[in-house]
Amino acid sequence: MHFKNIYLRSFRLFLFPIAYLYGLIINVRNYLYDRNIIESVTFNLPVICVGNLSVGGTGKSPMVEYLANLLKKEYAIATLSRGYKRRTSGYVLANAASSAIEIGDEPMQFHLSHPEIAVAVGEQRIEAIPQLLYDRPETQLIILDDAFQHREIGAGMNILLTDYSNLYSRDFYLPTGDLRDQKSSAKRADIIVVTKCPSVVSDGERFRIMKELNPLPGQEIFFTSIEYNTPYHIVTKEKRKLSKQEEVLLVCGIANPEPLTQYIHEATKTYDALFYSDHHIFSIDDLADIRERLDKIDDDKKIILTTEKDAVRLIKFNDKIEGLPFYVLPITVRFLFGQEQKFADLIRKYPKDFYGKKEQEERI
Repeated sequence: MHFKNIYLRSFRLFLFPIAYLYGLIINVRNYLYDRNIIESVTFNLPVICVGNLSVGGTGKSPMVEYLANLLKKEYAIATLSRGYKRRTSGYVLANAASSAIEIGDEPMQFHLSHPEIAVAVGEQRIEAIPQLLYDRPETQLIILDDAFQHREIGAGMNILLTDYSNLYSRDFYLPTGDLRDQKSSAKRADIIVVTKCPSVVSDGERFRIMKELNPLPGQEIFFTSIEYNTPYHIVTKEKRKLSKQEEVLLVCGIANPEPLTQYIHEATKTYDALFYSDHHIFSIDDLADIRERLDKIDDDKKIILTTEKDAVRLIKFNDKIEGLPFYVLPITVRFLFGQEQKFADLIRKYPKDFYGKKEQEERI
């Protein structure tokens, strides 16, 4: 289990009875779905679900972006997520006037990066999908973000992510642990991806983890790490490489900043940090704090660095930060052990087989 400090860990252990009751409820719910007492709804197009068994960041957004980049040249894609921490409710389809407040930071980040792809949010995905298909009838494939535990919809392909530093096999139910679904639900996954691995993982460690996760026959396990790319200015988009001569002020509101801070520590001279809660909505007072902290760094070579997810919640201050050395650090998924092509082939095969079977049925 991933605890931030020993005091929090001790407190969460006292909540074991609540966690046990929560686990019991989850087990009963899954039993009803497994026995088809409660039925999942399917749709007449390929649906890929990306999710996890725990709360917290496991790299779902980078994976959704990877899938979209892989498939968007062949299919008209739409993404659907809950839109966590947005200040609206119900179904919303992103448009040119959308903001992170309206649709959430991660969908907004994706919308800005891929304006050609339909980006929708909705708490009730089973109601949102028909509305999405009505609004975008040309849609040929839907990617569900963070929906593995929501069994109302039966996806044709399920991709389960688990953090290398907090494998679901070692976790326990909320609130004692971080699990929001039972470990055995992993059997529903077609693909399991161990995310946020170190850049180098030994073959021995790889096989030890695979043995621990104990995949079913036919389930594939992949390992990925985060690859940090060249930072770009939050307003002008001008690129600037990090160097060992620079001092960095990190502005960050994500669930687990440890891999990011480790990278900055290794890539730069030194860094200071302003940490905020996950999905934090930045205010003008926060901006003043950022300016004040930057001014205290007594070095000509200094920059502010933030994540792409944080950047979409900061762009509302573009007129105030354009003149600052304010840069965004983009990330991509990197597959270990030379498995990227195998993963890509599996992903492409699913919609191809779906439409091949559909075409064959229509001929009969």
